[in-house]
Amino acid sequence: MASANVALAAAQPLTVASVRKRFGELTALDGLSLELRTGECLGLLGPNGSGKSTLIRAMMGRVKTDEGRILVFGQPAGSAEARAALGWIPQELALYPRLSCRENLIAFGRFHGLQKDALKSAVERCLRWATLEDRARDLVGNLSGGMKRRLNMAAGLLHQPRIVLMDEPTVGVDPQSRNHIYEMIESLRSQGTAILYTTHYMEEAEKLCDRLVIMDNGSFLCEGRPSDLVAEHIGKEVVEFACDDKDKTYFINLVKGKYDYQVIRNRFHLFIKENQNGKEAVASIHSNDVTIRKATLEDVFLKVAGHELKEGE
Repeated sequence: MASANVALAAAQPLTVASVRKRFGELTALDGLSLELRTGECLGLLGPNGSGKSTLIRAMMGRVKTDEGRILVFGQPAGSAEARAALGWIPQELALYPRLSCRENLIAFGRFHGLQKDALKSAVERCLRWATLEDRARDLVGNLSGGMKRRLNMAAGLLHQPRIVLMDEPTVGVDPQSRNHIYEMIESLRSQGTAILYTTHYMEEAEKLCDRLVIMDNGSFLCEGRPSDLVAEHIGKEVVEFACDDKDKTYFINLVKGKYDYQVIRNRFHLFIKENQNGKEAVASIHSNDVTIRKATLEDVFLKVAGHELKEGE
């Protein structure tokens, strides 16, 4: 048993290797591979339907993949060892509305095999972490949406997992509650917990994640640190202007060989690199609707996916 524990500790927290999953004719995951490193927050950025939630469920052993493998500290996803190391915070609220906050945490703690003093200690620790100590006796059905979301997060962490999978934990919450959740996540990171974080909010991805994987339609499009992705795929600035179909050829010939560019739905995007001058690009374009702005992750997604990332997708 001791040697098995040593091997478990030495393995990479999470490894996904060439994973595929199909639901009938729909390919939800198309040969994905990634590694989650010790103490980092790795973001999965993509619209709803891109495969993020399916991948999370496969990591939890709740979806059986068609090909490839997923290892948690070297153990197969779904095994007892993997389940013990993982915490899952689902996108959907998984709480009992007619029980109090404390009663919910007690119930979920028992699901994880916690008993007596260990259970009591875990419940109090998670109430503090979620700053719900003063609402411990309140029925969950009477809580605000943000409080329910925080309790939902606490319920997945009672057993102190070494890896936490968070599936869009801020969906539907107000800005104040979202900032509170950010603080909760930062406290986990400070403890060395490895976090896999799915989102379609650019602000979250830039604020929370050490590395990002951008995905769409079940495939990984690119991977790297947020600032590196922007620098590599876009540059420092974007010059954007309206472009009718009859003018596309003219503008393409004007910028070809000078600037990297993309045209999406009659909007022309010029990507200005570090060694280029955005103002010079603006001066060369004869249009009444020209803007120049800082390059963002939204631009990266637009370029690699070929469409915009919308919150409602």
